[in-house]
Amino acid sequence: MIYLELLLGFLKVGLFAFGGAYAAIPLIRDVVLSNGWLDDAQLSYMIAVSESTPGPIMVNMATYVGSTRGGILGSALATAAVVTPAFIIILLVVYALRAVMENRYVKAVMDSLVPCVNGIILAVGLFMTLECILPEFKPLTVDFRAAALTALLALLLFLTRKIKFFAERKIKLSPVTLIVIASLAGILMYGV
Repeated sequence: MIYLELLLGFLKVGLFAFGGAYAAIPLIRDVVLSNGWLDDAQLSYMIAVSESTPGPIMVNMATYVGSTRGGILGSALATAAVVTPAFIIILLVVYALRAVMENRYVKAVMDSLVPCVNGIILAVGLFMTLECILPEFKPLTVDFRAAALTALLALLLFLTRKIKFFAERKIKLSPVTLIVIASLAGILMYGV
């Protein structure tokens, strides 16, 4: 019986939660309190934990509640129930967009958005880099460790894309690898 309740409860959350994680919290609260799965204090703690762990709050909450109420099967059912509606909607949207994307005007608009998005990403990256290198934008106070770390990562990324040795072997650094290298270098530079 608990499995059916978990499935229906989190299917309701997945179907009717629009507007992102914070907009879904009242619906999640209604479902878990009305079924007696959590009380207000436990829900508050779980929201805090869900925000501090990777992944969407709805999925984290469904997995946790399903796990505490129905073990591994309950966890799997609750998680599947909360993500299935969005998954199906995205599949339908992609199917519908496939036909629209063949239109030359739509294609031209989408192609023109690529440089805009690249510019926004570049601007944010430069702003964050300058903020790290020049704390409080004081020209005489340069954090040379942050500047060296940024230059090292940029050089590493450039070398793996342009050096013949790496290009022939199709070795490219993924963003995850760069994050790991950056965090290890940051620990060495700032922690030692």
